[in-house]
Amino acid sequence: MPRLLLLPIYLAISLCAMATEAKKEISSADYARLQIESLPKEDIWWTKSGETMLWSFKNLHTIFPTVTVHREGQVKLLERETNNHIGAIRVPTKAGTMELSSFLDSDESTAISLLVLHKGKVVYERYPRMKPHEKPVHWSVTKIMVSSLVGILEAEGKIDTEQTIEHYIPELADSDFQGIKIINILDMATGLNCPEEYIDKSACYYVYSAAIGDGYWDERSPNNPYEYVSKLRVGSFAEQGAQYDYSGINTFVLGWLVEKVMGLQLHEAVSQMIWSKIGVEADASFFAPRFGVPVMHGGLLARPIDLAKFGLLFTPSYQTVSETPIINKDHIEKLLNGGRPELLGKYLPQGAKHNIYQWDMVFEDGTLYKGGWAGQGIMVNPVHDYVFVWNSYFKDKDESETKLTPIMFFLAKNLLKENK
Repeated sequence: MPRLLLLPIYLAISLCAMATEAKKEISSADYARLQIESLPKEDIWWTKSGETMLWSFKNLHTIFPTVTVHREGQVKLLERETNNHIGAIRVPTKAGTMELSSFLDSDESTAISLLVLHKGKVVYERYPRMKPHEKPVHWSVTKIMVSSLVGILEAEGKIDTEQTIEHYIPELADSDFQGIKIINILDMATGLNCPEEYIDKSACYYVYSAAIGDGYWDERSPNNPYEYVSKLRVGSFAEQGAQYDYSGINTFVLGWLVEKVMGLQLHEAVSQMIWSKIGVEADASFFAPRFGVPVMHGGLLARPIDLAKFGLLFTPSYQTVSETPIINKDHIEKLLNGGRPELLGKYLPQGAKHNIYQWDMVFEDGTLYKGGWAGQGIMVNPVHDYVFVWNSYFKDKDESETKLTPIMFFLAKNLLKENK
């Protein structure tokens, strides 16, 4: 067939391809609407994996109401002193060993962000699936923000952690929290029968999570978490102070304690006592789906660099963000050496000493670790002056990605060894 006769056919094919490509393009507004519409309507919203999970982790402020944690004053810009060696460290993945930087950008990884600070300087910083100004949810890393407020108030003599909780919150006198010491709430050792549960909708923790807006709420759910916890009757599985049992309801009670002592809502207390004092780049927020009550056990939305500045408060380099110590040395010493190994007992991993004050683990090398659901985390080492902050998500329902948190432990171990 002559080429001239083929021209209309080529043109038609090209136009068809262009039209198909145009259909694929979608505005950010429409994409957000489609992502929101894809979330479960009659179950917990955050169970979707893959691109929907990634999008929702970075955009909770477009899905739910939030309450603001305000910053104040001049931004304290951290010095950048990039250590190219860190990105070249070979790390173990499901596809074999890879250089860290290559892994973070690869399909093996679901890393959203990763920062490493050493002696107050940013030595490694990557944002493979977000922009630096975005504020992803840090899930359970939030818990140590709450426990740190308790630690600050304890240092000021406003809270006695050996007191029982109803001393400060009389509303709990008729609940199963009556008689529970604050130290046992801090260390996840209440003995109350309310472990984390997101399947059985009648379970204590599921009902609490629905009341605060983290779980699926319907007309049978309690109206608010204060009301539910003040009437909590679930019994005990162990004596308080005898055994570790992780539950975000403990963090809620600690947040309520801070509110009672300070006369402020939790997000206001975070702003006044921490966020306004450390030269952060931006306001943070808590997602607060019901009546403006912040999700205290896992609702912090913040720039990773600002969370890293919070981590600096536990290191000798705190002065890069605050002229005076906000977390005092006695509290840091307690975190490092004042824990109760018997709470975790045989479940303590190799190299770990104890859990304490909502930190999941404190290690013999001086590392404090707090993790978050789906692969968020912070590690702070007051001894070697390191801070690590990271975020990730689940690739699919089988969680087939190489998990970021074990990579972070591997990385920290290597860097601390080199720093000796």
